[in-house]
Amino acid sequence: MRFSPHEPHEPHVLQPPREPGKPREPRKKVWVTAVAATTALAGALTALLLLLSGNHGVSPHPVSADEAERMALARFRAYEASPAEVTVRLPAAETGDGTITVRAVVDHHLHRAVGAYEIVDDTRTVQGLLAWDLEGIAVARPPAPAPGAEPGRTTARPPAPDIVTTAAQAVRRAGTLKPEEWTRRPYSTAPLDRALRLVVSVAADRPDNAALLARSGPLWLRDERLDGHGYGVFSDPRPGPSPASASPADDSTLTYWIDTDGNLRRVTARMSPGRYATVDFVATRVRTGVPGAPWLKG
Repeated sequence: MRFSPHEPHEPHVLQPPREPGKPREPRKKVWVTAVAATTALAGALTALLLLLSGNHGVSPHPVSADEAERMALARFRAYEASPAEVTVRLPAAETGDGTITVRAVVDHHLHRAVGAYEIVDDTRTVQGLLAWDLEGIAVARPPAPAPGAEPGRTTARPPAPDIVTTAAQAVRRAGTLKPEEWTRRPYSTAPLDRALRLVVSVAADRPDNAALLARSGPLWLRDERLDGHGYGVFSDPRPGPSPASASPADDSTLTYWIDTDGNLRRVTARMSPGRYATVDFVATRVRTGVPGAPWLKG
């Protein structure tokens, strides 16, 4: 008998063998029972999928194709968004509760950054200006002692009218300094140096290859909200040895906060067991550029 898809029909249901002397159960009742069981099973599966769609009890897992695409865009999005304002925070030393904070403007097109640093520990607070690129760091020289100061004392000149506390102020102040007022040095293996080099090396002028990136072993760790926005948190996708031109921070365990459009919001790097540097991209497309004075020869 031919089945027409336009005519209603009942599915064939396999019925159990009928006991002798017992009337056969109507086909419709058996069909209704089967449909009810199927509906209940579908409901249970739906509830399970809804439960798994959240973060409750979900373990880190290799990135999906969509998650790999988000990661592949992150470094390119950072490049597109520069000049951008960043904040770097890390412990001041291996022991103690001190902190180092750098508020800076980074231009990923030039691989340069200028900012104000503040080092706070149990006994002191040190502030100043610094600039850095892929080759090293330039530190603005501290003010010279005031004329007539007693020997052995560090009486400084009166502070400049514009107190440097923000990234924009640091850029403006750096633009007033002459090249000879900067002292340059190459990078060391100190945590601050590694964190600063990470800032200027994290971006790329084109998206990464999502397929290759996925095969390099990154993990989705969790979803998290920062400043009211949702981000996926992903582990470092670089398991093997780093190229010679890579940042020293590439040898650390890196973690990325990336939104659904591929925008990079935060990167953390493990400097030592239990100690991390955090780089926050707090504002993008700032109007202030990076001055060239720290890189000019005096």
